[in-house]
Amino acid sequence: MTGTFALVRLALRRDRLLLPVWIMMITGAIAATASAIGELYPGMAQRVALGVTIGSTPALQALTGPVFDATSVGGLTAWRATTLATGLVGLMSIMVVTRHTRAEEETGRAELIGACAVGRHAIPAAAVIVAGGANLLIAFLLTVTLIGQGLPGSGALGFGLAVGGTGWVFTGIAVVAAQVTEHARTANGLAISVLGLAYLLRASGDAAGVETLAWLSPLGWAQRVRAFAGERWWVVGLLALTGLLLVGLAALPARRRDVGAGLLPPRLGPSDAAPSLASALALAWRLQRGGLLGWMIGFAIGGAMFGSLAQSVGDIVNDNPQLAAILERIGGAGALVDTFLAAVMGLLGLAVGGFAVQATLRLQGEEAGIRAEPVLAAAVPRWRWTLSHLVIALGGTPIIITAGGLAAGLAHGVRTGEVGEQVLRLLGAAWVQVPAAWVPAGIAMLLFGLLPRLTALAWAALVAFALLAQLGELLQLDDWIRSLSPFAHLPQVPGGEVSAAPLLWLTAVAIALALVGVAAFQRRDLAGY
Repeated sequence: MTGTFALVRLALRRDRLLLPVWIMMITGAIAATASAIGELYPGMAQRVALGVTIGSTPALQALTGPVFDATSVGGLTAWRATTLATGLVGLMSIMVVTRHTRAEEETGRAELIGACAVGRHAIPAAAVIVAGGANLLIAFLLTVTLIGQGLPGSGALGFGLAVGGTGWVFTGIAVVAAQVTEHARTANGLAISVLGLAYLLRASGDAAGVETLAWLSPLGWAQRVRAFAGERWWVVGLLALTGLLLVGLAALPARRRDVGAGLLPPRLGPSDAAPSLASALALAWRLQRGGLLGWMIGFAIGGAMFGSLAQSVGDIVNDNPQLAAILERIGGAGALVDTFLAAVMGLLGLAVGGFAVQATLRLQGEEAGIRAEPVLAAAVPRWRWTLSHLVIALGGTPIIITAGGLAAGLAHGVRTGEVGEQVLRLLGAAWVQVPAAWVPAGIAMLLFGLLPRLTALAWAALVAFALLAQLGELLQLDDWIRSLSPFAHLPQVPGGEVSAAPLLWLTAVAIALALVGVAAFQRRDLAGY
């Protein structure tokens, strides 16, 4: 452990911009959510009515989880914000840990540091301390902020510890993933896949009323802390213990593997390249095809799950004649189902934006790993190399979301007996998301070309877009603020009218950003960090 705290200071110095942005975004979003719920549902009767609606609608519980106490503002805040907050802290923890562990080994910096008076466990320990400290700070700030809004102190503390504890668990998952694989991108992908699986398990368990499934997910544990609804403090202990065990598990192989190597040895390729690898685009496809396939499978599973639940949204009008009468004026229960499906397609659009950013930033991984230089030393111009990865990023986006839309259409169509019609409707709703998902990729390419040290801001931009899309209406933000997100300009389909103008503008913006980034890369030095 020698040198751990020096490396902690170094990590904090490197993340002096990134970590505060994460912490402020997460804390601010939850604080604003609590305030908005207090304003929108000031009366007990309003809150109870909302709770009854949530409890009778499996699809809503799949999206945001169950509500344990609908009589209080705190209970509704926990229902609305727990899944969002835990997902964000999980993503933050994964990226921080991978950045300061596996990425350091991949670039060779860990070997240089290890040649000094630094213990073998110092590098992963420093990453764990930084990520764990960030989660602890988020827990503290959430507690203080919610108490400052007049919510009960015990509930605020339970909510803060549930969120911070979930981030601690994913800190452990990330440091384990960093021991398994050789590349930072693969480690990130593995840990984020676990986060996605945790969401699906939680959503499936809550929608089906199967507690066992929800208890298999750390996100489900955070919900079952029951903040503002009779806190279960032992679940907070479960989160803390699980994170500690995962960190300890990661320490075991750290002493037994070579620096830069993973537990899974790389598979040796053939001595001669196949003719299919004779171009930069073919190489980019070979490097990214595994990730593309993984994203497609995940979207197909998620789309099928939400599509099968969509019809349950319309069932809430069966026992509510007043709501049925209101909905009849805007298209009946089908309008409510379409609203839910539009929300699901919006979530898929935000998620596929993550693929677009990840695939674009593969350029940075290749450059930092000194794998780009041999390619560019041959008869491959820079613009062709960058465009080859952009083709995969921009072309893979519609392919992935097609898998989600197709699966959702099939599942929903089987429930309604209109398979052909629903598949076409939901495929169209999925494709509408593509231009907005391309914009974060354009931002990533722009940063890679102009400011390669700040490419992490592309992820920050995607998170900001997600917060505006998910919370903008609830927080009653001004239209000009919500319009900063490209997803705010998309038509609400199925159920709404489609206009080509915003889709064309978003596409033009994404392409323009990407081309400026390509041009900037032409003029800067390689590994200009």
